Amino acid sequence: MDRRTLLKLGLAGGVAGLAAGTATPATALSGFPTFAYAGVPFDPADLTYNPTGEFIFPCIRGVGGRVQNPLASWYLYYSPHDSPGGICLAYSDSLDGPWREYSGNPVIPRSWSPHYSVSHVSSPHAHWDPDSKAMYLYFHGENTTTRVARSTDGRTFSYVGEVMTTAKLPSNVTEASYARVFPYSIPGRDNRYIMLFMGNQDGTRKIFLATSTSLTTGWTAQQKPLISPVTGENGQLSSPHYWSRNGGGHVVYHSAAGKIHVADVGTAFDRENHLGVLHAPRSSAPDDGRAAAPSFAATGDSLYMFYEAGARLDATIAYAKALL
Repeated sequence: MDRRTLLKLGLAGGVAGLAAGTATPATALSGFPTFAYAGVPFDPADLTYNPTGEFIFPCIRGVGGRVQNPLASWYLYYSPHDSPGGICLAYSDSLDGPWREYSGNPVIPRSWSPHYSVSHVSSPHAHWDPDSKAMYLYFHGENTTTRVARSTDGRTFSYVGEVMTTAKLPSNVTEASYARVFPYSIPGRDNRYIMLFMGNQDGTRKIFLATSTSLTTGWTAQQKPLISPVTGENGQLSSPHYWSRNGGGHVVYHSAAGKIHVADVGTAFDRENHLGVLHAPRSSAPDDGRAAAPSFAATGDSLYMFYEAGARLDATIAYAKALL
């Protein structure tokens, strides 16, 4: 049977981890919710745009009353990881679905003349700016470069430019990708926004921080990693998300152990306290022992977490729910 058949039957296989880190994280996660698997927004086999059979890095956004002529209340951005990639969109009036694939996928392709032509684009993160009434969508391609595009309807984009590259980081950092941007002013710094992203430093993927007063220009990268892997995280980290609840000061990310973790970085982003696992994957499909790249949305009395489920390079999108 192929993986799509196995996925439907709940029989897809698990995944192996990488090398262990060197320190021991704390395990207390008091005040954080417990997420329970709720389903998948779509079956990849049913999608028209599906060049590689795998999808990663969901970003869920409420668009009702925001974007022009919304197709529904919620937009879900996602992408294949492998070449050619392509930023995709699905939409629904409920976080529980049903979800419909946008007929114009990919909304951002790997070649956009005259701006760039790369092997792939992936890892979409959408930020709605109420001041300009526009959606800014961040994505990488190649892995050395994070870019941004702008849209007023969330599906037709104009290219803006590069916002983060390895040229802004120490010479031993070879990747600057899987970025998410959030409005947050760090006390004592002249910034309005933070960017959390993955940097590959001498073969170890870590979480880095950048700041700016603008969504599109002037991004300054902190040269020292914000979060490095410790024991239990299997040597590699990626896909950070700022946790604005509980008073802020926390970053959620995934590790090569296949789990989603939380670190306390403080409201000044001046510490690194690994708190433990926020969400562990199920052994059965679609997780198959791996949950990654979380994106959060709340409605009613529930907090939703959309995430990347399944073996790296063979993943799909799933979601889980927790009570507020």
